Amino acid sequence: MLKKAIPFHLAILMTFAGILGTFFLLSWINKKETAPVEEKVSSSNCNFTSMRLNGYQYIRPFLYGEKQCESDNLLPIKAQVEAVINSYKNSGVVSTASVYLRQLNQGDWFAIGSNEKYNPGSLLKVPELITFMKMNEKRPGLLDKKITYTQAFVFTKHANYVSKSIEVGKSYTIRELLYYMIAYSDNNATMLLNQQMDLGIFSQVFVDLGIPSPDLTKKDIPITAKEFSFFMRVLYNASYLNITDSEYCTELLSHSDFTMGMLSGLPKDLKIAHKFGEAGDSDSSYLSESGIIYVNNSPYLLTVMTKGKNPQALPSVIADVSKRVFELMNQI
Repeated sequence: MLKKAIPFHLAILMTFAGILGTFFLLSWINKKETAPVEEKVSSSNCNFTSMRLNGYQYIRPFLYGEKQCESDNLLPIKAQVEAVINSYKNSGVVSTASVYLRQLNQGDWFAIGSNEKYNPGSLLKVPELITFMKMNEKRPGLLDKKITYTQAFVFTKHANYVSKSIEVGKSYTIRELLYYMIAYSDNNATMLLNQQMDLGIFSQVFVDLGIPSPDLTKKDIPITAKEFSFFMRVLYNASYLNITDSEYCTELLSHSDFTMGMLSGLPKDLKIAHKFGEAGDSDSSYLSESGIIYVNNSPYLLTVMTKGKNPQALPSVIADVSKRVFELMNQI
């Protein structure tokens, strides 16, 4: 059977090399016209930023609101999470780790290692999911389009955490491929989706949310924990996609079957919409996870990004941070 040899870190670029020139021109035009508008409101204690989508004649759709300073009531939790991270640093398990925690209904937050950028790996499947929802807005019925998986992909980098995968010779709708991509983090399904994805829309998703436009000529798209959290926030708020699509995406994330990170630090019956991503090489490994944890009427968003030499040791860092945050959030 024929096989396609594809460098793992270039997978997202494979089928679009021929249109990059056109894409960059369109991306520049779109960024100029539709970059989000930042509105600052001053208060006695802390500035508040309102991010609104530009590019319309009469409206400025609200994306998200942001308090510019960390919340005092979360600082004790921050201190204890920093202690967890420092213990793993001292033992050599991680060289660096970043955390972003946000109470979604109240808007209180804190960040650790806020300026540190990480290779997100399969976390990029979340903006890809959002991209297909945007594409479906323009082309209703796109998610029902069938694609046949004709030839096996061969990746130069071995994934440490694998689950179910699509099968060669079978046909799948885009909706089914999205399920495999998110629930099982299936790179084969992702590669088929990449062949259908509009790179211009993918890049614009970043720009619309106030995240630097990704350089798709590079092998990595580095991102901070706080920046990635914007994708999860607009899904929860239903402020970028419509309510039906936002619910669909977030429900899909609740089917993610990765259990070695956040889930292992949480009660078994707790509802969580989450996605993990791994990346790296022989020198450094990255493991990150972002999740919306639904605790009573006070859900919170937690994003943990780690970097270390041993990929097998990194899930325990995320699990311990997740467990500590859950215990402390229940005390607020």
